[in-house]
Amino acid sequence: MDCKKALQDADGDFDKAKILIGERGVIKAQKKADREATAGLVESYVHNGRVGVLLEINCETDFVARTDQFKELARNVAMQISAMNPEGSAELLAQPYIKDPNTTVDGLIKGAIAKLGENIKLGRFVRYEL
Repeated sequence: MDCKKALQDADGDFDKAKILIGERGVIKAQKKADREATAGLVESYVHNGRVGVLLEINCETDFVARTDQFKELARNVAMQISAMNPEGSAELLAQPYIKDPNTTVDGLIKGAIAKLGENIKLGRFVRYEL
């Protein structure tokens, strides 16, 4: 329904509707930012047997943590850590996303918040390299 409403608000212009959906997603994410995120999962990623990442990513409920969308988000963030070797969470969130340089990792997470309807927080992570 959000897509339909955005398309109507943009007078049928698909590109304008995409921008509206993105803006509305950021607003939704900001509203959820104060919610406690105590569920989640630990994602592991190994690249070519030489770089490994363990990532903790949190959400509000176990139900969302088990969804394919949340698991995909965790996998993509772990791959980002593997590829870009950020020193901390703040640096990671500010990095351009490796699969779409037009967005940041923070933007990727905010997009997931809008889709899943729960607050998502980046937890701890560690990267190992031979």
